[in-house]
Amino acid sequence: MVNEIDSESLRARLADGEDLLLVDIRTPAEVAQGAIPNAKHIPMHVLPVRMEELPKDQAFVLYCRSGARSYHACQYLAQQGYDKALNLRGGIIAWARHGYDIGHLTGG
Repeated sequence: MVNEIDSESLRARLADGEDLLLVDIRTPAEVAQGAIPNAKHIPMHVLPVRMEELPKDQAFVLYCRSGARSYHACQYLAQQGYDKALNLRGGIIAWARHGYDIGHLTGG
């Protein structure tokens, strides 16, 4: 089972100052079009070799364009023992639809 969070809840938690890691698993071309500010970019295809960059002991949020790829990535991570991974339901599409900030990532 995959735990999910919606855009409103995520924005509220971030606004409250919660130190919540956001992980954008989209392709570099997708990320270049905009991303949720302060997200870490780990493309889905390299997730298996970069899992050590994710905390096992605290919640973090994966997102993609629509929430489908990140849902499957959360399933994969759960099988690897990452039980605190959250999928952003609706992905960055839902985030943008609510009028929330879209920025550009640096590095990654």
